[in-house]
Amino acid sequence: MIVYNVTTKVNWSVHDDWLQWMQREHIPDVMATGLFFDSKILRLLEIDDGEGPTYAIQYYASAIENYRTYIEQHAVSFRKEIHEKWGDQIIAFRSLMEVLH
Repeated sequence: MIVYNVTTKVNWSVHDDWLQWMQREHIPDVMATGLFFDSKILRLLEIDDGEGPTYAIQYYASAIENYRTYIEQHAVSFRKEIHEKWGDQIIAFRSLMEVLH
């Protein structure tokens, strides 16, 4: 199993709107690609959240090919949408993991 993880620090000024948008629009849109079978939003604890909280949004794929297809066919447009909507109010980095156990 493959986990595509997007860690995102969200400025408090847009936090509530961002979280609602993620839950109601963005994550459902990513899931609608059919390339992931599950997703989760996790909030990181025991870190400095003075400027805003940090989240890990995880998408679960059954195979690396699903992730690659997502990157090749969908990621650019989703990233563009995020940048246009939230600008510098969020900072994100991405990682790819494999579940071993």
